[in-house]
Amino acid sequence: MSTLIYNCTAVLMDEAHTVLPGACVTVEGRKISSVGTARPDGSFDETVDAGGGILMPGLVNAHTHIPMTLMRGYGDGHALQEWLNDYIFPVEAKLDDRAVRAGSDLALCELIASGVTTIADMYMFCDTIAQEVVASGINANIARGTTLFTDNFDFKTYPACVELRELVDRWHGYQDGQILIDACIHGEYTSRPALWEALAQYAADRKLGMHIHVSETKTEHEECKGRWGATPIQTLDRYGVWDVRAIAAHCVWTTPEDWALMAEKGVSAVHNPASNLKLGSGVAPVVEMRQAGVNVCLGTDGVSSNNSHDLFEDMKLAALLQAGTRCDPLALSAWDALEMATVDGARALGRNTGRIEAGRDADLILLDASAPNLIPCHNAASNLVYAAHGSNVTMNMARGQVIYKNGEFFTIDLERVKREVAEYALPRLFG
Repeated sequence: MSTLIYNCTAVLMDEAHTVLPGACVTVEGRKISSVGTARPDGSFDETVDAGGGILMPGLVNAHTHIPMTLMRGYGDGHALQEWLNDYIFPVEAKLDDRAVRAGSDLALCELIASGVTTIADMYMFCDTIAQEVVASGINANIARGTTLFTDNFDFKTYPACVELRELVDRWHGYQDGQILIDACIHGEYTSRPALWEALAQYAADRKLGMHIHVSETKTEHEECKGRWGATPIQTLDRYGVWDVRAIAAHCVWTTPEDWALMAEKGVSAVHNPASNLKLGSGVAPVVEMRQAGVNVCLGTDGVSSNNSHDLFEDMKLAALLQAGTRCDPLALSAWDALEMATVDGARALGRNTGRIEAGRDADLILLDASAPNLIPCHNAASNLVYAAHGSNVTMNMARGQVIYKNGEFFTIDLERVKREVAEYALPRLFG
């Protein structure tokens, strides 16, 4: 399948911050094959007139819990631990495959319509999630969130670890890398050293990534120091957890010593500004982490603690929070925020995406530049970060396939999903 996209302004997300008016981008199979201003010779299986819109790389949402879309708004107004223990955990105990499928599909519709082409998801029922992601057409790093609250542990028989190994055998690298399986420790405060050591060794042996919640709240961070005499980042390092490609979600209360270790080990931080604000967890030190050499990317977290999968909102919040808390409008630029949502996220997840250049995966989104909130456009990056909404996305191409255009989903039956959510999932969880 060959595709030509023309008549657009392309934001390439290269190091030169190139914005290319009158761009033509060609796609062969699932790869970008050329980028320029001259219309290429030859014929194409499909041509897309972008209508003067803005073409940019698909967004990378590097920390999600997509089935939790079913809990949007549930338990609002509580701190993290109360919210989890009194609201979320009791509802999650009622989940089954069918409910997870409905919640995952609802999330995927929202993600696709707002420009996301790649996610890193941490949850349970991962086989079901993988099936729905594959059908949707986007990419996903899927991690089975693993906890351990007792000292009775055997990696060979522990249910979550058995599930992880089955997921790796069944899904890791599926369909030329559409699905990657990452190892996952839910957090230092929900597990024990035996699990850390075993998962770290397994991830290293199988060349998997690692996905972990880290220092989300001050209480979590300080209690870890009380238990182990070190921060979560430093404690987990003692067990080899960071010796593979790894993402640490939140990092709100991390320290300069943590950042030095993260930079040394190549650990990426996933900033979740909306979720952290809503739960009162704090504001992550994004500027300082980046200055220390840490790769920082963006995530929405679960819709249950953000209420939206619109990563454009998190881009704006990320930039504004750093400017406002430091009284410095240049603290985190629009380009910085765009990089966090694209190329930096791709780097964190081990993905060949995040830029518009030949040889990269053809994960591309188009925004309607004629929308009132995007007129006028004095600076493309500023408009994308400070003015754009996910609703401005008119096309989503993932892996070279157009999966959404002008409000129409080509890989998911939205009406069926709505019925499943209304008639089965919500009554099961809340009825």
